[in-house]
Amino acid sequence: MDLTGKQKRFLRARGHALKPLLHIGKHGLAEQVIQQVQVCLEAHELVKIKLLESCPLERDECAGALALATGAAVAQTLGRTVLLYRARAENPSLELPPGRARPGAGDPAGGPAA
Repeated sequence: MDLTGKQKRFLRARGHALKPLLHIGKHGLAEQVIQQVQVCLEAHELVKIKLLESCPLERDECAGALALATGAAVAQTLGRTVLLYRARAENPSLELPPGRARPGAGDPAGGPAA
C-alpha cells in the first residue's frame, strides 16, 4: 500500500497524540508480535509501535518487515517509533485525503485516460 505525501501528513497528525500500543524487544519480530500487530491494526487502523533498545532490528528494517507481513503502510518512522496504517476491511474509521492521480493511472497501457 502506497501513501501520498498528503496522506502521510494526515496520518502523522492523527498519530502524534497516540501512545505506543506495542513494544518490540529482544525477540524482534516473533510470530506472536506480528499477530498482535494484525489485531491492533484491525481494531485501531493507525498503530504506534515502540522499538526498545534491545530490539535486534533497525527501525527501517523492522518497519518494512511489519508492513510487508501485515499488509499495512508505514506512515512514519521517527526515532525508535513506527507508525503503521491499514484500513479496516469493514467500516473504516479514518478517511484519508484523496491521493493525487498519477498520469496514465487510468489506462493499463500507461497512456492518458479517456
